Amino acid sequence: MDVPQISVEWYREVVDLAAGSPTPVQWFVGHATEGVLVVLGVLLLVAALSRLAGDPHDRALALVAPLPTLLAYAGSEWLKTVVDEDRPCRTVGRAIIAGSCPPPGDWSFPSNHATLAGALAVTTLLLSRRLGLLALPLAALAAFSRVFVGVHYPHDVVAGVLLGALVAALATPLLARPATEVLRRRAGRTSHPVPEVAGRPRS
Repeated sequence: MDVPQISVEWYREVVDLAAGSPTPVQWFVGHATEGVLVVLGVLLLVAALSRLAGDPHDRALALVAPLPTLLAYAGSEWLKTVVDEDRPCRTVGRAIIAGSCPPPGDWSFPSNHATLAGALAVTTLLLSRRLGLLALPLAALAAFSRVFVGVHYPHDVVAGVLLGALVAALATPLLARPATEVLRRRAGRTSHPVPEVAGRPRS
């Protein structure tokens, strides 16, 4: 894949800024690149649990909540094998603050971290507006941190966030629809049990 020149220039500017930033800033963003995904996962879990006490549609949303993120991750992994874009930390030649550059064959486009962040944030937003509005800026931080530490181009993380957000926005309602019908049928059978037929069985 031919890397857009503007993305290369932005990458250089960000990693040069990162290299010259104070050590506490480097430590924070370096840990944010992994830690924010954990926080986003917790927010999604809380949003899903808040739906479990609702109607069948709410419960269906809670049950399918992890699936869009898994689908987005699978799509990101597939795209990596199609595009085969090398990591900027091997091709641009700038000092990075990440512990090491990912090995050859661990492709750069799109960013898995950004894809997961986008999917988690949008799914959370669909389940809980309040928690989703907190998750969205965290997803942006997770995406930016991948450029800051030097392991992705800017266009890698933008594509990852958009991929994750799109999959979550489309897959969540689609997956919840059949799950809602199943839960409604089960609720109907529970509230209207079939009465036992009185009398002796026929011989």
